[in-house]
Amino acid sequence: MQNSGLFRSAQRWLSRTPDRALNQAYEAAQMIVAIEREYFGGNPISAPYGSYGDSAMEYFQGELKKYLNLIKVRMAEFRASRSIVRVSDSRIMQVDLPASEADELAVNVIDQQAMFFRKLRLVDEVLARYANLNASPERVITLDNGANGSLEPAASAQVLRSKATQARSGGPNLANQNGATAAAANVNVINPDGTRAAGLSDRVNVLPRSILRTVDRIRQDLDPNAEQEVVKEFRNSKSKTTAAIRFVLLLVIVPLLTQQFTKAFIVGPIVDRVRAGGEEPEVFLNIEMEEEALHELQQFEERLRFEVLIGKAPPLSELSIEQRVRTKATEIEEDYRDRSASAVKNVFSDILAAIAFALLLIYRRQDVANVKSFMDEIVYGLSDSAKAFIIILFTDTFVGFHSPHGWEILLEGLSRHLGLPANRDFIFLFIATFPVILDTIFKYWIFRYLNRISPSAVATYKTMNE
Repeated sequence: MQNSGLFRSAQRWLSRTPDRALNQAYEAAQMIVAIEREYFGGNPISAPYGSYGDSAMEYFQGELKKYLNLIKVRMAEFRASRSIVRVSDSRIMQVDLPASEADELAVNVIDQQAMFFRKLRLVDEVLARYANLNASPERVITLDNGANGSLEPAASAQVLRSKATQARSGGPNLANQNGATAAAANVNVINPDGTRAAGLSDRVNVLPRSILRTVDRIRQDLDPNAEQEVVKEFRNSKSKTTAAIRFVLLLVIVPLLTQQFTKAFIVGPIVDRVRAGGEEPEVFLNIEMEEEALHELQQFEERLRFEVLIGKAPPLSELSIEQRVRTKATEIEEDYRDRSASAVKNVFSDILAAIAFALLLIYRRQDVANVKSFMDEIVYGLSDSAKAFIIILFTDTFVGFHSPHGWEILLEGLSRHLGLPANRDFIFLFIATFPVILDTIFKYWIFRYLNRISPSAVATYKTMNE
């Protein structure tokens, strides 16, 4: 009985495998279509159809590749399991039903078949769209005189450049010049799927772009659905901004709470038990802590003797002074023992906080992309003078003339937090190398990205910096 039950369960699982594989492929195709509609205006997921940065496009391409691979794997599973089920279960269609249930079953079968073919059509459309997008076949170029040819993209670009050069060169007569210009403007590039690619006439307009933008804005204002589109865009922007701010707060709050919680309730009790269970724990983790304790005790003794000498404190014998110094030494010992234990706890709790921060970045990649888009909108949406001011503020703070003092304080505070000795050689080496690397990154970003996106901001920055 048990074997027969297992056999029926396996047979049921195998019979449902085609539907399960097709549903997973259909869901992956729906995710791709949702990304296209949400971020690329219904166009394929590609750089020409979206004005996003390199990191955002890398994320979108990664998601596209993941879903396409999932579709391909599930469709292969669908085809293989479909053939197996059709061959092994030939009795599926041989079912006798009462006459009262025949009409209802026919309607359900029709609906299931329609849904089945709808899912297959969507999956095939998505696969075909990105197969044509990723392929780089030849393109057909048609001219006004009806001639056509099969040229590579580089060859077609060469034809366009040569014709544009002829149009600009000013030939022997005006008729030839106008003819060359018209030929260059009326070149049509046809893709293998029959769609017309963007030619020179699509990129070069007769009217200035500012006029075209004004006309387009007027057209959008006269559109009866313009208000709904504006409200929809505002809601999308609001939701993205809210999600980005929430994730930034999570990046700050979660590591801090993790550090404090683990230090107080997990790492702290373990460290205290280990230190109390063995031999007498070390009071000082390094020589610098011992020197600080001795300096503090010496200052206490000198202050006590000075107050006695000036009459601020009552006269004390040497024995009384020694007892007070011994009591102070005991207090300092307990204080530095607690500091040493706290430094050990900080090491492990900081590691756990860093792990929590890394897990947030790994498992919330969509939120990371939203934060990057939000920061890009803020930075690139500022005026040129504001951009230049922020760049100068950051560069002077972190890589400027007075920045070594700040780096020195930060490194010493970090070493004290972790209970490590402040190695002066390492600090000086860090100050001599890291700000230089950071300055190089700033300059590369200005030259590579900001100079391309906002040249006027770069000019303003140079003027303010001089």
